[in-house]
Amino acid sequence: MLKSTMQQALNEQLAREMYSSNLYLAMAGYFQSINLKGFAHWMRLQAQEEMGHAMKFFDYLLDRGGTVQISKIDQPPSSWESPIAAMEASLKHEQFISQNINELANLAIKEGDHGTNIFLQWFITEQIEEEANVSEIVEKLKLIGDWKGGLLMIDNELGKRTLAPSPNETQE
Repeated sequence: MLKSTMQQALNEQLAREMYSSNLYLAMAGYFQSINLKGFAHWMRLQAQEEMGHAMKFFDYLLDRGGTVQISKIDQPPSSWESPIAAMEASLKHEQFISQNINELANLAIKEGDHGTNIFLQWFITEQIEEEANVSEIVEKLKLIGDWKGGLLMIDNELGKRTLAPSPNETQE
């Protein structure tokens, strides 16, 4: 059984993950509107992945006898100044999520909730990957500067992204 402080914190993270999904879907719309279909594809998959993360929190809360509380999800922005501004916003958001996951792990340790601490280790590892992936795109965009050919090359590369099944999906 989850302590009320842990249950509340997990529900807050569930809402953050749902916001993340909405944010990346909004970014997909932005990229589609400026004809960067590869970026849009990458963000659509990112939105799916984030909703999968939300569902992991949803299921974990229920598995531990907790109560799921779906809170209001803020509306994300719908446009950015440039592709690099959107990707920098994505990186900043991933860093924010990493900070929150780390705070959740600290709370689990403080509460002596070893099960939740173990559950959160997957997210800690996932956030390292999330930040690295977005950071790589940001750095490539910085390298190309205003060169439109480079932007189209990155767009083409991002359009090839596939969504790997999560470990739970491959076992079922």
